[in-house]
Amino acid sequence: MDARTLHGIAAIPDPVERARAASAAMGSLQGQSVELSRIRRGAIVEAQDSGMRQDEIARRLGVTPGRVSQMKKAGAGEHRAPAGPVGPRPRVLVERALPTPPAVRGSKSLYLTEADRQGLTPRREMLFVGREPASEHVAAALRVEPGEAVVARRKMFWADDVPVRIATSFFRVDVAEGTRLAGEGFVLPTLQAAIEELGHAFAHATETLTARPPTPYEADLLDVAGEWVVQILRVSVSTENVPVHALETVCAASRHTFPIGQVAGADQF
Repeated sequence: MDARTLHGIAAIPDPVERARAASAAMGSLQGQSVELSRIRRGAIVEAQDSGMRQDEIARRLGVTPGRVSQMKKAGAGEHRAPAGPVGPRPRVLVERALPTPPAVRGSKSLYLTEADRQGLTPRREMLFVGREPASEHVAAALRVEPGEAVVARRKMFWADDVPVRIATSFFRVDVAEGTRLAGEGFVLPTLQAAIEELGHAFAHATETLTARPPTPYEADLLDVAGEWVVQILRVSVSTENVPVHALETVCAASRHTFPIGQVAGADQF
C-alpha cells in the first residue's frame, strides 16, 4: 500500500466508512498496520465525539461493542522505534567480514587471522574428514545431485574458550578423492595452496549469508539453544568453470558481527 492509498482512506468523510476501509486494508496489508490502526482509532473517536453511540458504531462496522473498545486502544500509544537488544551481552563478539579480504582469505587460517586482529584467543579442532551426502544447497553449489557423496572437512572454532563457529569445506569427489584435500588433519601450509597444487586456478567466488534456526547438532556444539545462527556459504569457482570448493560457515549469531565491505573504488553516497 502506498502513501496515496493511506491518504485516500484518511480522507473518507464518513468516519465509520473510514474505519471500515481501514479495517479492510489491514486484513490484507499488515505492513501498514500501525498507521491504519491510528487512522481507525481516530475515526472511531471522531464518530463518538459527533454523538454516535458505541453500539451504533459497532453495528455499522459489523463487530461487537467490545471490539470497538479494543480498536480504540489499538494505536493509542506513541509509536517508537524498537529499543534494541535487551538480553545479556554476548560472551564474546567476533567479526566476520563480507566479502572476505584477499589477504585474510590467503592466510594460513581465515579464522586465526581474524581472531588475532581482534585481540581474541582462538582455538580450532578438526571434527570430521570423509565422505557424506550433499545437502541441497551444497549440491547446488558444487553442481552435483542432492544426496550424492562429497568430501567434507568439518572444523570447530572457539574464541576465548567460547564456541563461535562450525566451518565445513565441501569438495566434489572428482576434485578431492586421493589428494591431500581428503586427508586427515589440517592441510598445511594452507588449503588454498593444496588446491592450487592440483592445477586449479581461482576465477571468482560468491558468498551468501542466510539466517536460520540451528540444527540440533549445531545447537549442541555452539551452545545456542533457542537462538539463531548465520550461515555463510562461499563457493569458489576455477578458471575452468569448475566449483572447486564450497565453504559453509555456521556462526553463533549473537557472538558475531558482519562488517560489509565495498570493492575498492566503488564507494559512493
